[in-house]
Parts: sequence; C-alpha cells; structure tokens
Amino acid sequence: MDDSRPTLAPHEADLIGTDPGEVVVIGAGPAGLTAAYQLHKYGIASTILEGSDTVGGISRTEVRDGWRFDIGGHRFFTKVPEVEALWHEILPDEDFMMRPRKSRIFYNGKFYDYPLRATNALRNLGIIEAIRCVLSYVWVRIRPPKDQSNFEGWVAARFGWRLYRTFFKAYTEKVWGVPADQIEADWAAQRIKNLSLFSAVVNALLPNRNQKDIASLIEEFQYPKYGPGMMWEVCRDKVVAEGSTMTYGAEVTGVRHVDGRATHVIATHADGTTEEHEADHVVSSMPISALLAGMDPPVPDHVMAAATGLSYRDFITVALVVPESKVDWNDNWIYIHDPAVKTMRIQNFGSWSPHLVKDGRNVLGLEYTVFETDAAWTAPDEELIEQGRRELVHLGLIEPGDVEGGYVVRQKKAYPTYDETYKANVDVLRGWLAEHTSNVHPIGRNGMFRYNNQDHSMYTAMLTAENIATGSTHDVWTVNVEEEYHEEGPADGNGSSGNTGRDAPIIPSSAPRLDA
Repeated sequence: MDDSRPTLAPHEADLIGTDPGEVVVIGAGPAGLTAAYQLHKYGIASTILEGSDTVGGISRTEVRDGWRFDIGGHRFFTKVPEVEALWHEILPDEDFMMRPRKSRIFYNGKFYDYPLRATNALRNLGIIEAIRCVLSYVWVRIRPPKDQSNFEGWVAARFGWRLYRTFFKAYTEKVWGVPADQIEADWAAQRIKNLSLFSAVVNALLPNRNQKDIASLIEEFQYPKYGPGMMWEVCRDKVVAEGSTMTYGAEVTGVRHVDGRATHVIATHADGTTEEHEADHVVSSMPISALLAGMDPPVPDHVMAAATGLSYRDFITVALVVPESKVDWNDNWIYIHDPAVKTMRIQNFGSWSPHLVKDGRNVLGLEYTVFETDAAWTAPDEELIEQGRRELVHLGLIEPGDVEGGYVVRQKKAYPTYDETYKANVDVLRGWLAEHTSNVHPIGRNGMFRYNNQDHSMYTAMLTAENIATGSTHDVWTVNVEEEYHEEGPADGNGSSGNTGRDAPIIPSSAPRLDA
C-alpha cells in the first residue's frame, strides 16, 4: 500500500466511541469478525449473522475426520502493521509457526523454480527442448505476434511460443476458465512486468538475496499451527465473550430500508424460517451483488442489472490422504502446468503445518477453479476423489494404490472475476448504497467485489469499525494491494489496474468459457 492509505487512530483500544445503536455484521469471515472485534474496543457489541455452520469464510480451516484443510493456502505476511498487530492480539505468539516459503512449478515430472529462473528452466527442459525454446524466442524477436493486446500475444512476445505454451497458457486458462487470448495483456504486464527471456537469463546469474520486500518472494511466513481457521475460531470466542451474538445458518436474504437508511436485516434459516434484526448500521461482507438483490424495497432495474452483471469463480479442493513417505517434496504448494490434468495447484498440507495431518500420513489438496454452472461443481464427491487420484498418478506424484482416503471441499465465490464492465457495475452499486442506505458498509473481498488478500479485507473492516464508532470518514475503497505485493515491487504507486486490489485479469464478458 502507498503512503496515502488511511490510518487508524492512535491508541485505538483506549478510545470510547459514541453509541451507534444496533450493529449487524453479515458474515463471520476475516472481514466480518475483524469488524466485530474492533467494535468491542469502543464498547460496541454486534449481531453476527453467518450463513454457514462455521467461521472463517475463505480463510476457514475445514476439519474432516481429524484432518485439517486450508482453503487455498494462507501465508500470513502483510505490509500493514495494524493487521500484523491484530493477528498477534487475537492469537498468542506461541500459536504461530514460522514456515519456510517454497512453491514451484511441476511440469513433465520436474520441478521448476517460481518465479521462473531461466537457467533452471532451460536445464530441466533438456538440451534439445532448451534449444527449441531459445530458437522460438529468437523467432518472436524477428516476427513478434501481431496482436499483443491479449495475454497470449504479450507473453509469447517476451518468452517465445514454446515457453509460453509450457509455463503460462495451461495454468492461466485453468484458473480463469477462458482462453488465454481472451485475457487482456495489461494483467500480464502487471504480473510479469518487463521480464523477458533475456532479462530472466541475466537475473538468473545474479546472487540470491532475501527479498522480504516482495511478498511473492518472502522466504518465510507466519502460520497458525492449526491453520488459519484457528484465528477466526478464537476471534469468535472473544467477541461472543464480550457480548456479541453469533448465529450460524443465518443466510441474509433481505435488507429493509427507508429514507436513505437500512432499518432491518432479514435472515433465512435452513428450515425456511426467517427472523428480522433491527439495524442502525449494517457491516456487510456478503457478496455485494446478493446484498443489492435483497434490498426491500427493491433496487431499480439498472441497479439490479449491475448486480447481476458481476460474476465469480468458484473453488474446489480434493484432499487425498497418502503415506507421508510418498511425498518427497516440501513445497507449500506446486503449480500444475500439465494441460492433460484439470488441477491447477496442489497443496502439501504437511508442509504448511504438521498439526494439519496425522503421524505417518500426509494430505495433498488438488485445487480446481470452476463456475457453479460447471459439471464439476455438482459432481459426486466420489467422482472428484477418483479424478484427483487419477491425476496424481498421471503426474507421477503417487502410485495407483497410495490414496487411503479422500474429501471434497467446495467454496462458492472464491474469486471475483473482472470483465470490461465490472468497475462500472461496482460504481453503480456503491452509488446506490451511498444514496439509499448510507448506513450499510461493504467490507472484504466479496463485500466489495475486490480481489483482496486476507490482510486487506481485515483492514477494510478495521477502518469501517472506526468510522462507525467515532464518526471518522476513512474511505475503505482506497485500501488495495497492487504492485507492492508482486514480484517486481512498487511501481508508480497509483495502482495501474484502477485500484482494484490484487491483480486479476480483465476478461471480456463475451469470452467463451472452457470446460471445467
């Protein structure tokens, strides 16, 4: 974040805020629980409504038969000191482990450094393929791709077609579900910046250095010993002990409003019953599209069109139990660039923390990004577990009989997807909320349709809590991560993708979706 980011008031824990009335917090993920926790510093209790049966949201730790699974892998590293302090305020230091950071690309039976280092990549490819890759690079220098406005052309022009197809195409298409030539080039420019095959060779010859100023290259990170969900379970216990109420299985389906303010939040339970909660302030981490769709009276047609115009990418983890001796790599995760399998990344849960697994066993988590409309989303667990086993065998990471058990974890709306209209759509929703429900405060990744990391989601909640308690006017929409959190370090500080949060590609709404 740049130096202009909003800052919290000093000695926040000693401040006494004005009485804001009834506060309803929607969602018990990092953003929602952080808001509730911070409000207690001003003596303000809240009503927390959570649609699922657990806390943590995308940062929860799923527990199945004693195994613990992190949803996506959460490295606890931040450049926001207030968030760093809050982590250690919620959990004691002894509950954190320092873990080595390691993640590589796995392709054709070999591990490649990530970020790519040319000498390592060319050596692993073998002399013949390495020569072909270099010749391919020379060719694009002579005859560059005609269209470099998309991800495919931009990357191919800087690495050559062979390296592009090996290290960029398959993984990118798995993550976002559309052809690489439908993704805009500016995302590649943010992620890879001015790197080329030539500059990669030069960089590969430079001495190694501990690059703790670049988040993607940090050499170690903090991690709660029982997974990230441990933090939010403790946070929940603390806010409940302070007087907040926590209700599970309470899916928010409506928000009543009148005269420019929200007055009630309506929650629907699994049995179909509903309950209304009076609200003087609503802190919402639910998807902003669903929030607007539930407004009562309803929003105008053009606002509803903006809400329905937002789309999300969903996430599946297939966790497979294998003997510990069968996993001879210690990466936190590996990126899978083989187009013959659908998994995009494989977590090594034993490498995150030995407390996630059991003695003599490890768990590998195969990750798939899909749309809810894809067949994989509704496929039986047994079918997905068998697919995961086949893919691990195909990759050569296990033998056919090594899998001793399996579990499937689904996460809706894991990633906001950006198309050419999303920013205008979000602006419409923000404008309507400001005019018609000024006491509704969107926070977090889904609440703001912002591809934030956990720390920035938390920071939006911290600022919002102070706004509610003290009347301050922090603009939470200025909280973002941008270039400082990627390989090349800070650029101009202005946020080249429009202050959207973490880098994510712009995908045309008309782009064809690939099979999941």
